[in-house]
Amino acid sequence: MQPFTWLARTHLLSAAGDALIAIALAGSLFFNLDPAAARPRVALYLLVTMAPFAVVGPLIGPLVDRSRGGRRGMIIGAGIARAVLALLMVRHLDSLLLFPEAFGALVAAKTYHVAKSAVVPGLVREERDLVEANSKLMLLSGLGGALAAGPGVLLSLASSRWVLVLASAVFVLMTFPARRLPLTVVRPVQPAQAAPAGQAGQPAQSSGRRGGMLLAGSAMGVVRAMTGFTLFLIAFWLRTDDAAPWWFGFMFTASAVGQLIGAVGAPWLRRRVREEVLLASTLLLAAAVSFYVVTAPDRFSVLVLAMVIGLMSALGKLCFDAIVQRDEVPADRGRTFARFETRFQLMWVIGGLVPVAAPSGILPLRAGVMLLGIAGLVAVVLYAGGLWALARGRRPPSEIIATRVRTRIRRNKPQ
Repeated sequence: MQPFTWLARTHLLSAAGDALIAIALAGSLFFNLDPAAARPRVALYLLVTMAPFAVVGPLIGPLVDRSRGGRRGMIIGAGIARAVLALLMVRHLDSLLLFPEAFGALVAAKTYHVAKSAVVPGLVREERDLVEANSKLMLLSGLGGALAAGPGVLLSLASSRWVLVLASAVFVLMTFPARRLPLTVVRPVQPAQAAPAGQAGQPAQSSGRRGGMLLAGSAMGVVRAMTGFTLFLIAFWLRTDDAAPWWFGFMFTASAVGQLIGAVGAPWLRRRVREEVLLASTLLLAAAVSFYVVTAPDRFSVLVLAMVIGLMSALGKLCFDAIVQRDEVPADRGRTFARFETRFQLMWVIGGLVPVAAPSGILPLRAGVMLLGIAGLVAVVLYAGGLWALARGRRPPSEIIATRVRTRIRRNKPQ
């Protein structure tokens, strides 16, 4: 059996276990807060979501890279940790101890995703297969959640504790295919040496690749900010517009459909254009649809916007993962994914806080969508301009702007 098949089975079970934990916690103390009660509570929730990434970034990423076979070991360890924590939550479902246990489960889940992303490049034949491999894993993630939803909801009618017991069993099962993954041996980084004859251009090429990866990370950060912004902008707008509860379901369904289209279409698109073109195109599409919604801000157009943002989120993530898996040296993939995921979550939180913390109370839909379109358009210009500059050995526009801003801040800083 192909090694990727073992990873696919591992990922399917991991997604199912995470879905079961979410179902169990949905009716517990953990989510027993009314988001409509006050905006500060929603803002606090956004800030709390940063905590697992703050742990994963500086600690887990380097550990994954430094350990011999660490990526497979971290995948197995993340499954065991979630299995144990799910059983602990059975006893503390109505206790404050549920919060640290749920936090630990989130950290373990993020650790798994970092290790999984770092493993993928060693399981495909060619670089151009990376998007397709990531797409299959994304689809399996949705399938795992869907398969777990039925049993999870039925068990929750009896007790959420039984859902957590099932989640623990699923995480234990996940470790069996994970053990069949190939052992990853990461070579220690050697001191820099002079390039052999005929390879003098390698350092410049490596620098260009890293620059392209940083540009892709910046573009993906905007994607995540736009995703968080759109989610809370639409949610608050629907509430102020006295929309029926099922409209919220429509919006989430539209976003999920967009993500599904992105995951299914990504391999076909990748065979025709490179990842960088796909990433820029998704931002441009989101900007264009946003400007259209400004002219006709009704529920149907917002439904289309939610679907496009979901499409952008899925395609952007698939492209960015493939760029890092393609361009980053194997010894640094774990810490690189952890570092970028921390930044992306921060951008998602910042994006979500904008409509929540608007000075006038609730950000008007038309103004919010206009900001969304401007952000997407600026991101496309900076990303495309940066790629053009790197191809010609020049500094990207975003770097020039950042340098000028830092210089002006230092000049204006009181002595």
